[in-house]
Amino acid sequence: MLSTGALRAHLLAARLAGPVATSREESLRSYRLFAARDPRVTLGLDPEWDWSERDLIALMADKCGVSDDPRHTVGPDVIDPERTLSGLVAFADRLGEMAARRGAVLFGTGHPHRLLGFYGELADALSAAGCLVLTPAQGRCVDITTRFGVRTYNLDYAGRVALVREPGARGPGSGTGAHTHSPLPVRAVLDSLAECGGPLPELVVGDHGWVCGAGQLGIEAIGLADTDDPALFVGEAEGQVSVAVPLDDAVRSDYYRPITRYVLNRACLSQ
Repeated sequence: MLSTGALRAHLLAARLAGPVATSREESLRSYRLFAARDPRVTLGLDPEWDWSERDLIALMADKCGVSDDPRHTVGPDVIDPERTLSGLVAFADRLGEMAARRGAVLFGTGHPHRLLGFYGELADALSAAGCLVLTPAQGRCVDITTRFGVRTYNLDYAGRVALVREPGARGPGSGTGAHTHSPLPVRAVLDSLAECGGPLPELVVGDHGWVCGAGQLGIEAIGLADTDDPALFVGEAEGQVSVAVPLDDAVRSDYYRPITRYVLNRACLSQ
């Protein structure tokens, strides 16, 4: 079993925590946009409280370990590895509890090129433990506003993990997919389940709009988030998101493998 100390060392060496690739400038821009309720960064969350940029800096300092000094405006952002480890423990515990009661779970990612393997192994482990891992609405079209205008994407699954693809992208089931922050894919999935009378997920696992979109609709959600994704941490503070784990969500995909092992071991899901 991977020790906590070994995982901490890996988080720092892989820049999943400590000084990360996300810049302070990027994070502050996201906080300003969130304070203005810009949907590009609220990710489907409709905050109950008023959040100023200064409020968000204080929140992210508490949740992630970034600088709480608003005068700090340049350079790499920083994630406290102890906060990442604490988040991973809570994340794993929720998976373990779900496995124990064999609940229905939905996995979805807006970072398929980076995080698909991480979610895929968790989904396989929960399925092996007797959970119903949901895969509805395959092929459904979703219109998402991007900086290039409104684009139509197709819902698909790589293994048991939901993602969106551009029309004409490589065939269903492959690992390619589009990067998106939108909550519209999870809404389309939940609409499909409601239409067919299928069971709704008891837990949604993912990132970006998959987590915030589900949490806003009252479905328990847990996920990963970078320092420029304040929505998940706001959702956690307000109670719409159960667990938000702070880490860099865009490093090499193989750098997440030790995290996968740690989570599976902690959740007693290792095979």
